[in-house]
Amino acid sequence: MQTIYLAGGCFWGAQKFFDQFEGVTATCVGYANGPTDQTTYKDVCADSGHAETVRVEFDESVLPLSRLLEYYFMVIDPVSVNRQGHDEGIQYRTGIYYTDDGLLPAIEKAFAAEQAKYAQKLAVEVKRLENFCPAEEYHQKYLDKNPTGYCHVPKELLRLKGK
Repeated sequence: MQTIYLAGGCFWGAQKFFDQFEGVTATCVGYANGPTDQTTYKDVCADSGHAETVRVEFDESVLPLSRLLEYYFMVIDPVSVNRQGHDEGIQYRTGIYYTDDGLLPAIEKAFAAEQAKYAQKLAVEVKRLENFCPAEEYHQKYLDKNPTGYCHVPKELLRLKGK
């Protein structure tokens, strides 16, 4: 099992998107790489510096990291700074955060392949995870609880694969 942390705008849609794939064993939405180890949604919305992030636990023998990152790049605008869809602010920045240095070569390869598609520099951070704080319970699996909730991820992408 492996774990990767993906910041891709509003975490509600990102979590729903990643949950659909065979090989994803668990997801948790939270706040990453901010100046403190703990925070709240209220603080994040007041520009605490944390990114809305999905912790994705996956079985690499079923879903290789390279494929997972291809999916990630499908649901973000990788050149947009601090904005995804209608959401704007530092909490909506994009990032690939890791705790296992062994994942870095695959991350760098996926990043380079995506960069080759754009003339401008990607706005996606690639960094070691500094901290991650799970979001409040009402944010977990939000779109399952609130199917008509806002999501920057196109609805058709939320139904790519069945589990």
